[in-house]
Amino acid sequence: MTDSDDRRFMARALELAARGLYSTHPNPRVGCVLVRAGEIVGEGWHERAGEAHAEVAALRAAGAAAHGATAYVTLEPCQHHGRTPPCVDALLRAGVTRVVAAMEDPDPRNAGAGLAALRAASVQVESGLLAVQAEALNPGFIMRHRGGRPFVRCKLGMTLDGRTATATGESRWITGVAARRDVQRLRARSAAIMTGIGTVLADDPSLTIRLDEIDLDQAQAAPTHQPLRVVLDSALHMPHDARLLSQLGNTLIVSAGASNALEFVSRRGVEVLACASADGRIDLRALLAILAEREINELLLEAGPTLSGAMLQAGLIDELVLYVAPKLLGDNARGLFALPGLNRLAQAPALEVTDMRAVGDDWRITATVARDC
Repeated sequence: MTDSDDRRFMARALELAARGLYSTHPNPRVGCVLVRAGEIVGEGWHERAGEAHAEVAALRAAGAAAHGATAYVTLEPCQHHGRTPPCVDALLRAGVTRVVAAMEDPDPRNAGAGLAALRAASVQVESGLLAVQAEALNPGFIMRHRGGRPFVRCKLGMTLDGRTATATGESRWITGVAARRDVQRLRARSAAIMTGIGTVLADDPSLTIRLDEIDLDQAQAAPTHQPLRVVLDSALHMPHDARLLSQLGNTLIVSAGASNALEFVSRRGVEVLACASADGRIDLRALLAILAEREINELLLEAGPTLSGAMLQAGLIDELVLYVAPKLLGDNARGLFALPGLNRLAQAPALEVTDMRAVGDDWRITATVARDC
């Protein structure tokens, strides 16, 4: 097999993995291609937690043709028992003689052990092919296991002059229909959506996925979940009639220890979590660690300038998705981030723009937040 063949088959495995972009939570998105004598004999991808992993699906498709084949898989095969049996065992039983993995599994239960078990069984093993592309499919799964928190994506809509609302707080709608539909994709790939009580009081959002507004790619699995709604509400000012409370359960209100509204909240099946730092405010870093323990891979931040600014200053935002509308609101309108104390340009957070494209009449800019080395 040539290097170009290896890249072609791994690229196909990555295409298959992307079919699970909205549906595999809390598992990673994984694809697998089985090749024998230069021909694909089986393909598979992981669709939902508890169902067959990509390797098993590909082996089922290949049947006896898997014997002597090469398996191209976007993530190291598992060798531990989880919701399903180990994929390493399935590959060995099928007689696969070579495994090419795009990346090592960041899950400490398996990290390196799956590849080691295959090598110990005399299977030829290679790792690292198209690793960057494979990591891009699972930023939350990787961050949760390596960084102990979810991958945080901050979504904001703004005007050309960087304003998110008028001076009186009016913000519906700065961006157009196409941009708002595009946001549904961000919500669908997220396990949780986080906002602050200020946004709840101002906009009364539902923070749900509107499935009818998501245009799935061909063969892509539709989401079957609604993200956990996380509301930071230090003193528990959540209104009794908030739209977030109309859906029983699936809402986590994070306080700084106040208990005056616990009774009405508990009657609505909503969980209240006290998570205070030493200064009496909500401890953002500790909260993200708790969410990681609950297997939240990707967190979408949809909040106002105060919470968005606090998350950015704390170094807890990994990616910004900015929808820019061709409008101007002037210098009295509300800005994107509350970032007090920036007196020098050197203090400004550094961003790297990774994508820019038109979405209807608006523009979508995607940028990563640079980290200190």
